[in-house]
Amino acid sequence: SNISLPIFLNKGTGDLSINKWEKSNGTAECCGYPISIFFIVVNEFCERFSYYGMRAVLVLYFRYFLLWDDDLATSIYHAFVALCYLTPILGAIIADSWLGKFKTIIYLSIVYAIGQVTMAISTIHDITDANRDGTPDNFTFHIALSMLGLILIALGTGAQECGIHTQQQCYPLAFGVPAVLMVISLVVFIAGSGMYVKTDPEGNIMWSVCKCIGFAIKNRFRHRSSSYPKREHWMDWANEKYDVCHNPAISNFLHKLLIAQIKMVLKVLFLYIPLPMFWTLFDQKGSRWTLQATTMSGDFVSILISTVNPILILTLVPIMDRLIFPLIQKCGLNFSPLKRMTVGMLFAAMAFVSAALVQIEIDKTLPNFPSSSESQLKVVNTYSTTLNVTISPNEHLLIESFGSSADYVTFDHQDITVSLNTNPVITKAFSLIKGGRQTLIIPSDPTVMRDFVLRHGEQWCEFSRKFGFGASYTFLIPSTVFSDDCESITEVEDMKPNSVHMALQIPQYFLITTGEVMFSVTGLQFSYSQAPKNMKSVLQAGWLCTNAVGNIIVLIVAELGKLPKQWAEYLLFASLLVAVSIIFSIMAYFYTYIDPAEIEAQVRKEQGLEPEEMEKETLEMEEKDEDQKNEQGVKQTKI
Repeated sequence: SNISLPIFLNKGTGDLSINKWEKSNGTAECCGYPISIFFIVVNEFCERFSYYGMRAVLVLYFRYFLLWDDDLATSIYHAFVALCYLTPILGAIIADSWLGKFKTIIYLSIVYAIGQVTMAISTIHDITDANRDGTPDNFTFHIALSMLGLILIALGTGAQECGIHTQQQCYPLAFGVPAVLMVISLVVFIAGSGMYVKTDPEGNIMWSVCKCIGFAIKNRFRHRSSSYPKREHWMDWANEKYDVCHNPAISNFLHKLLIAQIKMVLKVLFLYIPLPMFWTLFDQKGSRWTLQATTMSGDFVSILISTVNPILILTLVPIMDRLIFPLIQKCGLNFSPLKRMTVGMLFAAMAFVSAALVQIEIDKTLPNFPSSSESQLKVVNTYSTTLNVTISPNEHLLIESFGSSADYVTFDHQDITVSLNTNPVITKAFSLIKGGRQTLIIPSDPTVMRDFVLRHGEQWCEFSRKFGFGASYTFLIPSTVFSDDCESITEVEDMKPNSVHMALQIPQYFLITTGEVMFSVTGLQFSYSQAPKNMKSVLQAGWLCTNAVGNIIVLIVAELGKLPKQWAEYLLFASLLVAVSIIFSIMAYFYTYIDPAEIEAQVRKEQGLEPEEMEKETLEMEEKDEDQKNEQGVKQTKI
């Protein structure tokens, strides 16, 4: 049977396949379609919004809520995405072999919704913030809960301030909205239950393919002696086994046909081997590129960047399909599907070259942080006059009143001695932290340390300052702060704000989206044209696996690569994809396009069977199903 995969939840791959709709007289329609179609469309919209809405902020949640470093945040993100691409295969097997598609969608959507709700709950500070200081007291609880939520989402397959007691970045809202939409998606799908045709499980084609391949390998191993003649194709070692139905002639034909179909599929799957590298680059839009944007400046542009990919997809697909490809064809160029995929890979590589150039510009503006063996110190003077500060052994600083040293001073040792040219000279020893930055504040009277407390009540003043993206400040609050309405507060800029604008990311998004249109859309069209109809699920499973493997490659590089510069990592990925595209172009050059219908007709001719003979049993089953549908007397949509 023609089995659709995945039948639910993940990554824009036709998640809920509508194979056809059955029509009966007297049933309401809308715009020429059965009403049930609109239940499924709304369900799909809510589920896709839920998934991508959650995924859009996931790496930021790892980085700024759970406080993981960039590499760990990237690794966990891509591990989650990889799992999301693998679980639909399991879901399809469950649907086609056990529960049926409708029940599978319902049960796993419930798991999905629970995962989204769990994820949203894990982001609430107040659950473990007992002292109400705005920081969770038990990060282990939040990590465990969020990982549980992600696993449930993957198995089932997505700022302003908020908080009860504390003002936190509103991750609960960012994850809560997708959770609500997933619940709505489930409710809408269940509401249309009476309009769907719920077929019983009919067996999974992938299992039949795996058994046939397994038998061929086992049979070849048994006959590995040179006394046995070689066969044209290694799958021909599966010719001896056929028990598809009670009619021997038809059973033999169906088995021969299955072997021929598997050969066609294996031919396409062989071309899939280099494809994971494209997804390795493409899915870093949600991890490395998002983290890159956090080191750049921009307000409304940050919203634009997050939506530029889907906007470009909607724009480029019709332009490519109706304008660019026909124009190339009219120029007499043979721009075959495999050539389009190769060009798509090169566009993705160029996107990462563009990302590397942007990163180089960003690095020029980033502060020079200390290495693990160094320490950095900034000196702030709140004394009434300019001070001459000496830091052993030979660092001399002239700091104005209520000013600071121009930048952090780097030391390759921990223990320092600070001397002030006051009368008398004051000297004090300090021990710095390796690999960290510290600030030494010289109080207004160097011999006396004073504490200033700002209190609410009769005395108060309001101070506001617009922060720049990526900046860090120290504010000096004098004892006269209330008398002059906060005007005496002085700021020290510890770290300059980001100066490279997010708009520079637009070219890399344009290039990667162009690559996606030429690679992904064309790749699936090519795959389906080169394989029998009943093998589309096998090809879709292979396609999803290439995406999962691509994300696993990112995980490995992030954890083991440890390149010193991010731009170098971008160039590494771009170089790898160029090399892979060359290999793929060579494979494509030797590929011979086929017509699955002709091959199936050839097998039919070799077996000496007429189409009517072979399809007799199938037609009987279809007539039986049609009778059952007519008895229902309602229009239903087949899932």
